[in-house]
Amino acid sequence: MLIAAAGLALAAQAQPAGIDPEAQRLLKASTDFLASQKQFSVETRNTLEIVLKSGQKVEFNHQARMSVQRPNKLRADRTGDLVDQVFVYDGKSLTLYNPASKAYAQVPAPDTVEGMLDFARTRLDIVAPAGDLVYANAYDILMDGVTEGFVVGKAVIEGVRCDHLAFRAPHVDLQIWVQEGAQPVPRRMVITTRDLPNAPQFAVTMTKWNLKPTFGAKTFSFVPPAGGTKVEFLMR
Repeated sequence: MLIAAAGLALAAQAQPAGIDPEAQRLLKASTDFLASQKQFSVETRNTLEIVLKSGQKVEFNHQARMSVQRPNKLRADRTGDLVDQVFVYDGKSLTLYNPASKAYAQVPAPDTVEGMLDFARTRLDIVAPAGDLVYANAYDILMDGVTEGFVVGKAVIEGVRCDHLAFRAPHVDLQIWVQEGAQPVPRRMVITTRDLPNAPQFAVTMTKWNLKPTFGAKTFSFVPPAGGTKVEFLMR
């Protein structure tokens, strides 16, 4: 086992300088494939590290199920350590609902998934799980500022063979695992923030991809519950 681990470490250290074209090709194939899907659903397991003032890292976990119908529908149901929320976008408005308290906030939103995600991030401080991958131009977003990139090698995520890719920008490291074959969906992504103390990480593992889901009439709609309380978003 020690010999195997040493071999893996040496392989990881042998990356070429600059950006390996093969790493770029594999990433673009994945993002282009996902952008071409008119609708899909995916379940995710997310891990967020928080660094305390003492320097100790604390980990928080949550799960999500995301449903997307292009060009203007998205829903994410999230549960876990820090969150129990439903995120619904119907092409006209964005709603955030907390089932435990029956509280919800709703605001008009842009008329595309990409416009809504930009609006949610910049005006509401809300980020959909693995939201960057939903954009039609996900490749450009992920490669923005990247100065180094290489193919780490083959890996298995949730029983699926993948190509493991690693990229580096001035302040962020990105790892992404892309499924082999004709459906190169991303299976895992790890973002390491190097310009914060102790380099906290966000990791998301994507499972149960469905590229031909059947969405019901209520999937992307929100009806306030009986006894629900409407609150206002804190806008930037």
